[in-house]
Amino acid sequence: MKVQLAVVQMVSSDVVADNLARAGSLLEQAAAGGAELVLLPENFALMGRDEKAKLAIMERDGDGPIQSWLAAQAQRLGLWLVGGSMPLAAADGRCYAACLVFDPTGQRQARYDKMHLFDVDLPGGESYRESRTIAPGSSPVAVATPWGRLGLSICYDLRFPELYRSYAGAELLVVPSAFTRQTGAAHWECLLRSRAIENQAYVLAADQGGLHENGRQTFGGSMIIDPWGQVLARLDQGEGVALAQADGEFLQRCRSNLPALRHARPAFYGA
Repeated sequence: MKVQLAVVQMVSSDVVADNLARAGSLLEQAAAGGAELVLLPENFALMGRDEKAKLAIMERDGDGPIQSWLAAQAQRLGLWLVGGSMPLAAADGRCYAACLVFDPTGQRQARYDKMHLFDVDLPGGESYRESRTIAPGSSPVAVATPWGRLGLSICYDLRFPELYRSYAGAELLVVPSAFTRQTGAAHWECLLRSRAIENQAYVLAADQGGLHENGRQTFGGSMIIDPWGQVLARLDQGEGVALAQADGEFLQRCRSNLPALRHARPAFYGA
């Protein structure tokens, strides 16, 4: 297994059409670099001026312009495309933050709904309550690709290693995000490298990276990490694409030389 990976970093606005146009250009850049599997960031289609803005553009599962756009881009560019996150309607009036995966024919292969919601009060008065507008997902989702299993997650999920351990054996893990500048500076890289090391997998992390119309600042630092915890490619702030190659033989050597996944004893860890 060798595959060219790409992560797309954006500074999404509150105008969906503008965001999709920019994302399309960045996907073209990734494809021109040989990418076969590409990850968009969380909220790639909209970073609204308030939390309720996403509810105005949420779509029914399987039907809507953003979903159609993702399918069309995957087919047009011949990519496996992981669509960061977008709002899909929940029964209670909120939305799910859904990560959708499309194959190069434009067929949807997986949907994962963000399980852990960012309800926090950070130093300096920065506060978030995702649960007011987002309903939590209830199950991990991994999808088969030509290069192995791909485990799905979104942003705040990164702080819950139990989720990633449920993907034990997966060759690839994705973390589309909109990490705040404050938490990103403190924790982003160390958490991502930990998930790669402990699961001996390639990690693709696509972040938002700049100042948005709502005043929120996101961290950036989108990166691709190998199973030994080495950062293969990284962006700073602003829009861009980072590319790196995943090597299945290297992954298997890591797992063979240091067989931590085989040494795990989950039956003894408790709930």
